[in-house]
Amino acid sequence: MQHFFTLAITFSLLLQATLRAADGPWPQWRGPGRDDISHETGLLQSWPEGGPKQLWSSDDCGIGYSGPAIVGNRLYILGSREGEEMLLCFDVKTGEEQWATPVGPELENSWGNGPRGTPSVEGDFVYTTGGKGNLLCLRTEDGSQVWSKNMKEFGGQVPYWGYSESPLIHDEKLLYTPGGEQGAIVALDKATGELLWQTEELTDGAHYSSIVVQERAGKTIGVQLLVSQLVGFDMENGNVLWTVPWPGRTAVVPTPIFWQDCVYVTSGYGAGCMLVRIDDDFNAEIVYDNKQMTNHHGGVILLDDHIFGHSNKKGWTCQDVATGKKVWRERQLLDKGAIAYADKRFYCLGEDTGDVVLIAASSEGWEEHGRFTLDPQSELRSPKGRIWTHPVIADGRLYLRDQELLYCFDVRAE
Repeated sequence: MQHFFTLAITFSLLLQATLRAADGPWPQWRGPGRDDISHETGLLQSWPEGGPKQLWSSDDCGIGYSGPAIVGNRLYILGSREGEEMLLCFDVKTGEEQWATPVGPELENSWGNGPRGTPSVEGDFVYTTGGKGNLLCLRTEDGSQVWSKNMKEFGGQVPYWGYSESPLIHDEKLLYTPGGEQGAIVALDKATGELLWQTEELTDGAHYSSIVVQERAGKTIGVQLLVSQLVGFDMENGNVLWTVPWPGRTAVVPTPIFWQDCVYVTSGYGAGCMLVRIDDDFNAEIVYDNKQMTNHHGGVILLDDHIFGHSNKKGWTCQDVATGKKVWRERQLLDKGAIAYADKRFYCLGEDTGDVVLIAASSEGWEEHGRFTLDPQSELRSPKGRIWTHPVIADGRLYLRDQELLYCFDVRAE
């Protein structure tokens, strides 16, 4: 009878997720396509002096670097309060808190305590991971728990800066990277949390990049950037299809990007960037490997066959994705930081200053269309920390975070 009851719950969860799957403007890390591209239009093409109108702010988002996931009228984000990491739900129209659910004990780190990853929302469920590797499935309605796991169950160890990856939900699976000798990547049943497969031949420790997925040659392929290699694997069973060495150092963070039949990757600490071509037999060939883009953790965006983002010690950079050559570079007008795209514009955030700059999404050069400085800024941030949460544009609103401070701005055109 107990077995039947468990099966009934599982079937119900799967059915609900299928029938009421959320199609939110920003349901996961880097948006619907995991590429930091918003497909919204009708947004301000220039900002007035002082920046766009602020709609609301909250000073109770908790400590951490997590970014928001936004579906319907709800914003989901992680933050640490009084030593405990929480998944928080806010009303996007008012900024009022709807519910808060404990995720696990607070990750402590000299660069800043608290959670790092972005929640993933699908249907009636939100999936999230704390800095110490607690992975939870919660109900979006009230934050009640459906199931929980910890990455230690799969052989993982908490990386130096904490688990920062954002869960990937695909069909019936949840994908994550616990790292370790038992297998670096796992697929779990999203309804129950039970292990479906683990990539035993990949044994890199966990770093900070998030998995992306594409359809290729009749297969659904997952791609992850590990510290020592870029890997492609069969989402059905976890079989590794191809690997390419990667000279990752200290922290490998940015998410891989698909372009035509290629995968583009970059990371900081001198690693640089690489374009890898994958044929229909899953043979991998390096097209180029250079240092034109060495992105730390602010992310890069592919748009119109060009890569845009900040390159360490070089400045804000536009790179030809096909050749790897520099197209333009801007060193003086904004400090290092994160980037997002919406409606012909890039939203660039300076991590040291809190300057937010709107520029043309153009391979012709840096063309500015407004700026403002985030104010006030957190007094709770670690002295080593910076404003590292990426900007998010969803439903005509720009969301920014500096630790416990969460801001919402109106960027819709009149």
